[in-house]
Amino acid sequence: MVAGRPVIFGEVLFDCFEEEITLGGAPFNVAWHLQGFGLNPLFISRVGKDELGDRVLASMQRWGMDASGLQRDTDRPTGRVEVKVEAGQPCYDILPDQAYDFIDHRAVNIVREHGNLAQLYHGTLALRNEVSDATLRAIRDTSQLPVLVDVNLRPPWWDLSKIGEVLPGTACIKLNEDELRLLDRRFPESDSPTRAAQFKEAHDAGVVLVTQGEDGALAVTPNGLCSTGAHPVDKLVDTVGAGDAFSAVAIAGILKRWPWETTLDRAAAFAAWVCGYQGAIREDRAFYEKVLKEWRIG
Repeated sequence: MVAGRPVIFGEVLFDCFEEEITLGGAPFNVAWHLQGFGLNPLFISRVGKDELGDRVLASMQRWGMDASGLQRDTDRPTGRVEVKVEAGQPCYDILPDQAYDFIDHRAVNIVREHGNLAQLYHGTLALRNEVSDATLRAIRDTSQLPVLVDVNLRPPWWDLSKIGEVLPGTACIKLNEDELRLLDRRFPESDSPTRAAQFKEAHDAGVVLVTQGEDGALAVTPNGLCSTGAHPVDKLVDTVGAGDAFSAVAIAGILKRWPWETTLDRAAAFAAWVCGYQGAIREDRAFYEKVLKEWRIG
């Protein structure tokens, strides 16, 4: 039984590698995976009235995604990020003043008009511009949906005070170990489980998820601590989108009411599978059918 549809708010953009460009953006990646899982997300974003914007819309339509929350901008371009992969790790140059920075108040009405909504997801890049930031805050205030904040600290596009404003009282905060250390420097000698528990208490959050790379992931929940080891990657191509893959499964687990131990293990496994391909998403239904089959068996 699924509680309802997830709402995904934030950037959609193209990751521009040296030899090709691929569709991405953390919220878009999460929404794409959720559609692959059959969870019918409502994706809220904005693209330019340009060729890349047309490609975003066409990709969403082919994948069967609800495009009613996708705005078009006549003045600003569809988002782009220059990506270089060094030693298997992505380095990002995120361009400013992109269409997704200007998601306007019409998105609030779109959310209000849709029924059976159960979860709101957003990252922290959406906070960098006052227009999208104000729209997001209005959606949070009017919808009263449980919120999962996915901390994505992309220098120089993050502000500690703004992030601090959106964390208190959230249903779930997801971040990696480096981000946890940057956001909470009060106890520098604490280990990750202790620091995550302190972070949860400080922000009155329901759950704190911490991804730990090769060490797996942990969750501090109202019932205590649980963790999972990392899953092996058969052939590492790049880690672009691994965190987004993890977030998508976390949302699926929340909506499907899986135990957190199950959610963590499945999220780590899915993130490992994504690392075997270039880019963050795949337009391959068989890939998702295999994942869903694994979950049913598991």
